Amino acid sequence: MQKSLEIDPDYYDLGRDDYVDTDFASETTSLASFVYKGVFENGRRCPSDEQQFESLEAGHLLCILLDANTPNPLFHAPVKNLKQILDIGTGRGNWAIDVADMFPEATVRGVDLFPPPGEWLPPNCIMEVDDVLQEWTWRQTFDLIHMRQLIGAFTPEEWDGLFSQCYKNLNPGGWIEQIEGDPRVNCSDSSMSTDSSVVKFTEAVFRAGKEWNHPIDTLDTMRAAMEKAGFVDIHEKEYKWPVGPWARDPTLKEAGRLHYHQWMAGMEGWGMYLLTKFGVPTPWTKEEVHVLLARVRKELQNPHVHMWQYARRVWGRKPTEEEARIKSEDAATDTGM
Repeated sequence: MQKSLEIDPDYYDLGRDDYVDTDFASETTSLASFVYKGVFENGRRCPSDEQQFESLEAGHLLCILLDANTPNPLFHAPVKNLKQILDIGTGRGNWAIDVADMFPEATVRGVDLFPPPGEWLPPNCIMEVDDVLQEWTWRQTFDLIHMRQLIGAFTPEEWDGLFSQCYKNLNPGGWIEQIEGDPRVNCSDSSMSTDSSVVKFTEAVFRAGKEWNHPIDTLDTMRAAMEKAGFVDIHEKEYKWPVGPWARDPTLKEAGRLHYHQWMAGMEGWGMYLLTKFGVPTPWTKEEVHVLLARVRKELQNPHVHMWQYARRVWGRKPTEEEARIKSEDAATDTGM
């Protein structure tokens, strides 16, 4: 479990009761450069600042930062002889590009329903537009399949089908890894109001996801889904993502800055979609969503509110051919065949 979230009593500026996006702009730009320099010693890519991908960029850096003290901050699966890697829901391709840089002998495929923005790619990185719920047509099988921040992307039945496809298309002994955040917000002290707009917003989108049959509790279900698909040797790591730079620990403080940006840049897109289409008990109007989001932004900008969210990384292995043979023999013995 990650270190506890202690509050930094020296953070607050004198005469200030809130912070705004501009407080973090230059800090986050320099932080992004620091993260890449520290983790990828000879990295060739600088963080991009395109507005529409700011949330994805912040989320990528957040995940790297909180595992920067590990041998490999990009994934924890102990894969050997990496040759073929698949990144499902690649978005703008941050993870796929960085893995391709780190493992130049491997081929990394990033797949999503929409093409990523045009930018330079390492020669061993391929971006493709495809629907992973359909039958996969790649000729090669993979050593590692990665997924990140796909909450609300699929129905429970589609998740089962996707994990089955992943299992089928991994080499024996290959690994799958997924990291997801919990949309629900926590607070370790009494700084969050009982009628918090952030809590109202997250609870509303949680109900909307359930109404749509695209539940956003993936954090709690992905391990069981991997086990159901047949994966073994499953591990998990839990994180606490602070929202805002209120934590005492320097790493968590920087993580809070990044997560704040992830919230501010991303919440309107997914919140507006879920609430205006699947709001409970009836879909919301755009005006109602905008009013609530304005209140949410005000709360997020209050450094005296010490909110945070859980996140979890889970990785599991497809059995080797020998393990599969032994399991098949044991099953035959149990049935008296």
